[in-house]
Amino acid sequence: MSDLPKKEQLYELIRTNPFISQQDLAAQLGLSRSAVANYIATLVRERRILGRAYVVPNRRPIVCVGASNLDRKLRTLAKLAMATSNPARQDESFGGVARNIAENLARLGTPVALVTAVGNDASGRALLAHAEDAGIDTRAALRLDGHATGTYTAVLDHDGDMAVALADMAIHDEMTPAFLAARAQQRGAAALVVADLNLPRESIAALVEDAARDRVPLVLVAVSEPKMARLPRKLAGVRLLILNVGELAARVGRPLEGEDEIAAACIEVQRDGVQDLVVTQGGAGVFYTGPGGLAHLTAPAAQVVDVTGAGDAFAAAVCWSLHSGDNGLALACRRGLQLAALTIGCAQTVYPQLAPGHLDGLLEELILD
Repeated sequence: MSDLPKKEQLYELIRTNPFISQQDLAAQLGLSRSAVANYIATLVRERRILGRAYVVPNRRPIVCVGASNLDRKLRTLAKLAMATSNPARQDESFGGVARNIAENLARLGTPVALVTAVGNDASGRALLAHAEDAGIDTRAALRLDGHATGTYTAVLDHDGDMAVALADMAIHDEMTPAFLAARAQQRGAAALVVADLNLPRESIAALVEDAARDRVPLVLVAVSEPKMARLPRKLAGVRLLILNVGELAARVGRPLEGEDEIAAACIEVQRDGVQDLVVTQGGAGVFYTGPGGLAHLTAPAAQVVDVTGAGDAFAAAVCWSLHSGDNGLALACRRGLQLAALTIGCAQTVYPQLAPGHLDGLLEELILD
């Protein structure tokens, strides 16, 4: 690269690291800060990079904000019996809603960054190393001394269905609005921001406000009924909210029975500012909003091996479809259901054979339908 003109050397450094500072560019190229600023201004005028975040066109990433943790799965060897000891086997892997979504996206070939919090411990270091090996940009992660990396322990019965899950996610409370403000450049450079509700309520509110101001589409992914309390009342700026029927019921404060009640609840949440909702029903498929009201898709048949990670795979495929320029939720949800079925049918949290192009064929199928 040393044979290239300085402007081209600078451009290549930015292509390699879109978040590199002007000071680091100056140090690596032996230039003054003013010279670096002039080169950057020229590249912006030439539309070879986009604005102050130095993003190369067509490589704007999806930024995933939220939980990453160590997943432990305990699966009984026979039918689960409550209030007694059950023979079981244990598996460990890396998980967390935002992290799982990010890995699915990276495997699909999408540029993706992860904004999360981990302890400065062996688990945290291993988690970030695994993410980087998968192609996820982890430079915006918060590494904390004196905190343990989050853990999620799921108890599955012998058929693979989850009986109970225990989550120690307190470390993600450190992802405060001030921390997110320090990572505003990364989020401002994104094509899409995806956040889970493991974040503190005030941090989610800050993301919603930023999305409305900066016009960067925001997808919010629910994680549990109790954590729906973290969703702020005003949601203007949210492109999409992905949640299940129980979480939607928690939002509106009443049980939901049947499609008509689900449709009414969706309209109620849309009045708070959300553009669209996707309401998942497990094996019964999904509802999604659109110009014609609420629509439904049936889930494909799947052999259940392990349900862990299926919802995150669904959300990732939906976000991938939107990021690819296919704005229709019908296609996005079909892709989500396909990837969820593949994930349910394997023992891993992320489908190990997932690769770029894996979901492309559904566009032709939708047109033929």
